[in-house]
Amino acid sequence: MTSGTEGASAMRDGVVPGAGKDAAADGVPLEEVAARVLDLLVRQGTTLAVAESLTGGLVAAELTAVPGASRALRGGVTAYATDVKRDVLGVDGTLLAERGAVDPEVARQMAVGVRGVLAAGWGIATTGVAGPEPQDGQPVGTVYVAVSGPHGAEKVAALRLNGDRAEIRRESVRSVLDLLSGELTGNGRTQDTERNGGI
Repeated sequence: MTSGTEGASAMRDGVVPGAGKDAAADGVPLEEVAARVLDLLVRQGTTLAVAESLTGGLVAAELTAVPGASRALRGGVTAYATDVKRDVLGVDGTLLAERGAVDPEVARQMAVGVRGVLAAGWGIATTGVAGPEPQDGQPVGTVYVAVSGPHGAEKVAALRLNGDRAEIRRESVRSVLDLLSGELTGNGRTQDTERNGGI
């Protein structure tokens, strides 16, 4: 995907409404989702880097709870502050100033940026509003998760999650891991945009 205005336009057009099948509905524990993703990465001989905003390190924590995670996980950046997104991950400053941090293109640039910073095969990112108050004009439960991979593989999912702050953050973790799993297996699919954040 190109950068600049053309890339931003293409990104808005390419946002999918959701991050894959709702694993919570299937009763799959989050730790199993993380283990499955890591197994796929290891089998494909590739690595992962994580950029997190609203999840604040929960994605990395879920992955590192899996024994042997170091075989695939390069590391993570908790880019909670806007200037960290800009200065560490390389998210466009004008984009952040104009749209705020809760934006699909910001999510995409975070995933691309962490992949480059940590020299990983794949990058994933989370940004959104966990609550209790709206942010950047976006309501609580608005979340964007993104994946960036080799050969131009990129996807952003827009989520509208229900639940309290903890539930929204936890479901954001599940959603970004589901999005990556779909890309790794070639089975990426959309879902309803409004879901209960509970497990």
